[in-house]
Amino acid sequence: MKGKVFITGLLLAAIVIMTACSSATNEDGTEAAAKKNNNAQEALEGSVTIDGSGTVYPLMARLAEEYMSTKAENVSVEVSRSGTGAGFKKFLTAGGTDFNDASRKIKDEEAEEAKKQNINYREIKVALDGLTFVTSKDNNWANEMTAEDLKKIFLADSKVTKWSDINPKWPNEKINTYGPNENHGTYEFFYENILEEKDLVSNINLQQDYSTLVKLVSEDKNAIAFFGFGYYATNKEKVQAVAVDFGKGSIVPSLDSIAEDGDYADFTRPVFTYLNVNAAKEKPQVLDYSQYVVEHANKFAGETGFAPITDNEVQENLAFLRELQNE
Repeated sequence: MKGKVFITGLLLAAIVIMTACSSATNEDGTEAAAKKNNNAQEALEGSVTIDGSGTVYPLMARLAEEYMSTKAENVSVEVSRSGTGAGFKKFLTAGGTDFNDASRKIKDEEAEEAKKQNINYREIKVALDGLTFVTSKDNNWANEMTAEDLKKIFLADSKVTKWSDINPKWPNEKINTYGPNENHGTYEFFYENILEEKDLVSNINLQQDYSTLVKLVSEDKNAIAFFGFGYYATNKEKVQAVAVDFGKGSIVPSLDSIAEDGDYADFTRPVFTYLNVNAAKEKPQVLDYSQYVVEHANKFAGETGFAPITDNEVQENLAFLRELQNE
């Protein structure tokens, strides 16, 4: 009997030792994996260059700030905002930018230029934006308009030149139109998708800088301008948004109404960043940052004035980037 007890005791002791060793091994493995990951992040260095859309800029700048402060301190992410079209010119050239932010899809002629330059790119949808029409805080009449009336205000062949042309109860004063200039994807989206490539009024005041647009509109009671929802959301104390009636009642642009299948769908558009795949293959920091953008864009979308994309769209881009990492 004593022999059995002795053997049982030995077995229990062995199990305890093996369990302890296994636990230590697991802990060592976890620590080793964490250390390896930290070392990999510390090893990342160099720069990531981004240009393009002024609309997408607040989101990409926020992502860059967070990435550099929390994930890769030795990487410099430089974000500029020359506009979608101007940005593509810098992207589609030898030694060009690593990313181009865009508030519209790449054009056929730009895609052809990419082929000529042997630049392989990946379109990455990052968020949803709502085209927003804004007026001065001093404008106390044009709070709501139909989508068709808004178009008429900006069309060259329209007979609408005064507020009273929209509504006889409104002031008999000239409407002053404003918007971003031709460098911006927002202008192109408005011209191509909303106005269906019909000429804009000849006297429209087009600006490169969005902050200038906000200032001009805020100081002109007869002004009306169009730009992305984000710039309205961060300037609510200076300008006001026009509620739009698409035929089923007025809809105020908001993070809840902006959706490709929602109430504000007609004025909703996806926004993108275009990744230079060649650069991602050659520079680890570019690939790492692209993964960070895809994984975290939805997290920062709301605070920068964008609605999020679907998880399926996120996972599709992540799958592509992971395959790229394994090549």
